Amino acid sequence: MSLSRAWTLLASLPAMLMALAAPALADVPQPWAMGLQEPATPVMERLSQFHSGLLIVITLISSFVLLLLLYVIVRFNQRRNPQPSRTSHNTLVEVVWTVVPVLILVGIAIPSFRLLYYADRTEQPEMTIKAVGHQWYWSYEYPDHGNFTFDALMIPEEEIREGQHRLLETDNAVVVPVDTNIRLLTNSQDVIHSWTIPSFGVKLDANPGQVNETWMRITREGTFYGQCSEICGIGHAYMPIKVQAVSKEAFQAWVTEAQQKFARVGAPAPQVATAAE
Repeated sequence: MSLSRAWTLLASLPAMLMALAAPALADVPQPWAMGLQEPATPVMERLSQFHSGLLIVITLISSFVLLLLLYVIVRFNQRRNPQPSRTSHNTLVEVVWTVVPVLILVGIAIPSFRLLYYADRTEQPEMTIKAVGHQWYWSYEYPDHGNFTFDALMIPEEEIREGQHRLLETDNAVVVPVDTNIRLLTNSQDVIHSWTIPSFGVKLDANPGQVNETWMRITREGTFYGQCSEICGIGHAYMPIKVQAVSKEAFQAWVTEAQQKFARVGAPAPQVATAAE
């Protein structure tokens, strides 16, 4: 069995046990929930597998250290050893406790770097969305579908309706098609923000004067939520992200409507008539 296949089987074990013990998590934080949200992209699927695999490795290491400590407490206490040993060095032990951690770290680093490169960007993007951070809201641009733009502001708590989620709803949602390689660009107009959707495995900083890039391919329809994950000032907690993944046909219908509803990027601001006019 290859190393990569063994790692995959090892990583999938906790996920299978959790699936038997509890229903799948929704695409929004749940009270008393444990683990990660249900993956909705290939990147998040790999992140979940990697996370589960590391959880097993950490558990084994912690258990071994605990058992070793208990053994030392019982075997080498003062009552059982009134005359303590004067041994100060053991070459074999020192080599083992140096080499084994290095091998463990190398074993973790290989799939880690592979995953980092996979999540970095896609070579064949089918569309592009640009998210621009402001204090304290997000605006979005669709350069491949008419180059229109709109702002997405949080719905105030007093306006939240039944079925909506406090601090997560926005007046305009980001609408994207499923089964599409989407290139996401981020930028900021003021300070550092971070565009984050847990179900997508996306957490990308938005820096002023710099454009960052990542990608996502949403595998199922639904509504997904996230928040700014970079402390950006007093309104940091009020920068939610709401993404609606729809079929490609529904997305095209939305684009036609959005081109009429929203302004084009770079279009002059509408002039407001004064009282004298």
